[in-house]
Amino acid sequence: MPPFVGSHPLSSGFSRNSIDSSSNIVTIDVGGHLFQTTKQTLKQSGSKSILSEISNLDGSIPFIDRDPEMFSILLSLLRTGNLPSKAKTFDIQDLVFESQFYGVEHLLLNSHSNPSQFEPFDLEKSLILPLSGKDSPTAISTTQLGSVQVAHGCKITSFDWSLKRKSTILTQFAGIDSMLSLSPNVVAAGATDFSGLQIIDVSKGFVKETLNWENVTKSGSTVQAIGASKEFLFTSFESSRRNSNCIMIYDLSDNGFRPVSEIGHYEIFGAELDSAIPATKLSWISSYNLLMAAGSHSGPSGVRGNIRFWDLRSGNAVWEIKENVDCFADCTVSDDLSAILKVGVHSGEVFISDLRNIGKENTWTCLGDSRKVTNGKKEGFGSKIESHGNQVFCSKGGNVELWSEVLISSSIKDRVFRKNSMGRAKDSCGNKITHFSFGGNKMFVTRKDQQFVEVWQSSVRGF
Repeated sequence: MPPFVGSHPLSSGFSRNSIDSSSNIVTIDVGGHLFQTTKQTLKQSGSKSILSEISNLDGSIPFIDRDPEMFSILLSLLRTGNLPSKAKTFDIQDLVFESQFYGVEHLLLNSHSNPSQFEPFDLEKSLILPLSGKDSPTAISTTQLGSVQVAHGCKITSFDWSLKRKSTILTQFAGIDSMLSLSPNVVAAGATDFSGLQIIDVSKGFVKETLNWENVTKSGSTVQAIGASKEFLFTSFESSRRNSNCIMIYDLSDNGFRPVSEIGHYEIFGAELDSAIPATKLSWISSYNLLMAAGSHSGPSGVRGNIRFWDLRSGNAVWEIKENVDCFADCTVSDDLSAILKVGVHSGEVFISDLRNIGKENTWTCLGDSRKVTNGKKEGFGSKIESHGNQVFCSKGGNVELWSEVLISSSIKDRVFRKNSMGRAKDSCGNKITHFSFGGNKMFVTRKDQQFVEVWQSSVRGF
């Protein structure tokens, strides 16, 4: 018998109005169990779902030869938009297969990976994603719906949004230094010792496109950083001779990734290394329509760098921050906080600067101990900083600090931030954190010399 049969004898346990063509109540027999719901609830499944088809049936009780307990979970999802607590007794992959049968996987995905369900104060390690081979992760990238790609050695391992389906492909790289997810199945990847930016289909394991920068010396072009907006793909290239660099802009709406323009073209003149520091981090600021490009280098005079903000329309840098005293070990930008944030390479402390000061002389405000700024100990070396929503996450060694704004003022100097505990993250004693990223309602963490990815999720909403 097929799993869905169009009609079924009326059960004596139901009144006749349950199959009255004018009634809004629909009765469904799933695996011998009767369920009653409304036509409006079934239509929440979408026009391509068999449940939507059932809502249009009149005068019969359809029979579906499937698991009634799982159907009750999905019916609750249709009614509330969220999974009930009893869903935790089922394996997520079983629910995925069942949702695919009914045509409601998109609803399960939204419920399971809804970014609004991210609870930064209640995060704890919920899952370990193992990687094949002995190589540690060198790059990680996520999508808004919670799927993740991890580069380790010459391989890229992908996990779907449920984190249960895993696939691994081989690439032409000996090691990948930069990677950005363009979709659940497509990534942009590059390396500092291999020429060209590759657009890779990770589901089929082939290179769709290779993008290069034609520099003056006609040498190869290695990738230093990748970023994107809704319309454009940004790539920081450096010539293989390491004497010039630029940022290339490509059209994301064009399947061929048509080059749009080139900004920030710099050449090294003599010993002036500061004249051509390549951007090693690119971040798009949508509310300001600006691209942040940051880079640094270590020399005899210490760690020096700069943060530039580029207007794509004019091709000009509208603001530049020169880092001379406590240069950033890492920096990020937050639209929600309207701020730039960095972790100092010497002090290891978090600093903030107001984006509303664009064009003015920059001043950093230290959120931690400002006395460490000139200690020269490089306490922040290797630290990472990212913003997610209106929270700031900073890794130090094997732990993650969480900074939250507790008092909002029109002046950045009067805004108050507090360092908070992050669920059970404060109990972590693992190896040094090398990368962390956010996707859906999860935080993904990789550590030095470990061949897996940690998944941090809210203990309240975690599955």
